[in-house]
Amino acid sequence: MERGKGFVALVGAGPGDAGLLTLRGRDLLAAADCVVYDRLVGDGVLAMMPPEAEKISVGKTGGGEFVPQREINEILVREAEKGRFVVRLKGGDPFVFGRGGEEIEALNAKGIPFEVVPGVTSALGGPACAGIPVTHRGEARSVHIITAHTKEGGIAPLDYAALAKLGGTLVFLMGASAVREICSELIRSGMAEETPAAAVENASTAAQRLLSGTLGTLAGICAAEALRSPALIVVGGTSALAGSFAWKRFLPLAGRRIIVTRPRERAGKLSAMLRARGAEVVEIPCIATRRIKAALPDLSKYGWLGFTSVTGVEAFFALLAENARDIRSIGTAKAAAIGPATAAALKERGLMPDYMPDVYDGVHLARGLASLVKDKPLLMLRAKEGSAELSRELEACHIGFTELPLYETVYERPAVIPQSADTAVFTSASTVRGFKAAMPELDVECACCIGVQTAEEAKRAGFKKIITARKATLESLADALEEKNDDSTPEKTEKK
Repeated sequence: MERGKGFVALVGAGPGDAGLLTLRGRDLLAAADCVVYDRLVGDGVLAMMPPEAEKISVGKTGGGEFVPQREINEILVREAEKGRFVVRLKGGDPFVFGRGGEEIEALNAKGIPFEVVPGVTSALGGPACAGIPVTHRGEARSVHIITAHTKEGGIAPLDYAALAKLGGTLVFLMGASAVREICSELIRSGMAEETPAAAVENASTAAQRLLSGTLGTLAGICAAEALRSPALIVVGGTSALAGSFAWKRFLPLAGRRIIVTRPRERAGKLSAMLRARGAEVVEIPCIATRRIKAALPDLSKYGWLGFTSVTGVEAFFALLAENARDIRSIGTAKAAAIGPATAAALKERGLMPDYMPDVYDGVHLARGLASLVKDKPLLMLRAKEGSAELSRELEACHIGFTELPLYETVYERPAVIPQSADTAVFTSASTVRGFKAAMPELDVECACCIGVQTAEEAKRAGFKKIITARKATLESLADALEEKNDDSTPEKTEKK
């Protein structure tokens, strides 16, 4: 693929959870000039769309307005003919009732090159996330995937008599409004009313819900529990295994939908920690940092260099390089880091920190330096709008210091606002302010904060519940969420 030449990638986004997007899909999405996406693409995947890319929603709400397939084809052709790299982002897999073939026919007709990236289809991934194996020795030797709706939106006319004789697992996609017909027609065609059956709603996400029963009871259960789209129906003996095979019960954050607000380039590690514990993670960078113009001072005048963030470390060493200088320029100056991540960034660049406080915040950094800064003053290398508490504490401790702003924080509004979340994680007071500035309409009850100053900002922002990590580290943030997790939070109660 060459920039400037039209190209379309049909990317399967999986059943919903961003962790199930393939690596190839992630890489192509990051390179897109234009993204054409469906309603069933998960918020976590949508959050990965490049900020500068044009976003075109062609999603359909069940029974509601939608962009006709013919028009979608025209959009793909039109954008590619502009010389753009277009990602057609589709829920599940493009070739499993995703109408990817029709889009390829339109591209072929215009001679537009394309690529297909398979996705985890909800027909297989959905049951797996609910603990239902679609094949299992002694229970099912085959799996059959059926759409419950036609492309026009009505219930599909199916040969239920043939389906009833297949003997394997039947998976009906888009089945929320067709449960009663599916169950009754299969029974009328000869399947026993006692045949295990289940419905899986919002598969793979924090809102996932499993409703279990039989062909004779499932329709009533789904009506009583108000089953909603997107949902799939699974019929066959393996449906009864969901209770013992439900693997999410081992994950402490299962059922939690958590927004990570860190800058895009720093979100990965925390997101990985939370996903490993079972959370559905949506990365919504609410702030970004950018270098500001600064003159390199005479470092020989200072006895200590103070760093309050990884970004500050990066900006300082970039400033050295721009001035054709390196680490030798600091002379005999010692280095202080506010916490482990900042200390690690210094070590990576060959500078071992001489001091790091036991409590990782600006107040304790200043208090610790009070007895260390002697003849020569301290140079604080930090953000333009850095913590006022640090400056006040330095003054209160009678420490001679100079502040050198190297970068500034700007707020970002995401292109797509998440539908919901129960918790937002904040690693600084600026991420709290950025979150509220970017998404004032999103009601999130809980704020999980890295330190006291961040928690105070969250309190001012109006969060109803605030969790503060024991230490100012990412690991402690994840631990705090796990410690406060309500036992009733994981996957919605199974109905029998």
